[in-house]
Amino acid sequence: MSAPPIIALAWNDWGNLLAHYLALSFLSIGGAITTLPEMHRFLVEQQGWLSEAQFNASIAIAQASPGPNVLFVALMGWNVGINDGGMVSALFGALVTMTGILLPSTTLSYLSARWSHRNRDRRSVRAFKQGMSPIVIALLIATGWILACAHQDPANDWPLWLLTAATALIIWRSKIHLLWLLAAGALLGGFGLV
Repeated sequence: MSAPPIIALAWNDWGNLLAHYLALSFLSIGGAITTLPEMHRFLVEQQGWLSEAQFNASIAIAQASPGPNVLFVALMGWNVGINDGGMVSALFGALVTMTGILLPSTTLSYLSARWSHRNRDRRSVRAFKQGMSPIVIALLIATGWILACAHQDPANDWPLWLLTAATALIIWRSKIHLLWLLAAGALLGGFGLV
């Protein structure tokens, strides 16, 4: 596992981080998780503010903890702040990323929900809702691909790929609750099988 980068962010870097998350907020159709590929490109590849391990851990910890799944955004901001130099920066990083991802999308969602509810019988509103489904699915597939590419050793990671394919098939073709599948995955991981 690589060591976290040591960085020194200036105020314009924090502004850049906020602006990037404000823009991502408008793309977060289907939830903030759908913007993970762009977050990865920006934070890990372009800026180098997070290591690959920090990026993946932010997602894993947030998804494992109770509460809204948008918590991974706060953890990414927290980790950027920690890499910048301490607890105050970590709190500021979490605040910057959460404000950026929540403010525009929440405002837009509120206003558009009110408008679409008033105009729910219009053909254009119904068409828009139906047209959004493939976009959300494509964004979720892109997110899954980014997370899956962290395991790039097919010779050793085949159980993970097999488990992923089996889980996707079970979700698609059965009515088994997701919590049972999560529990099964936890058991397999606990016993070191995957």
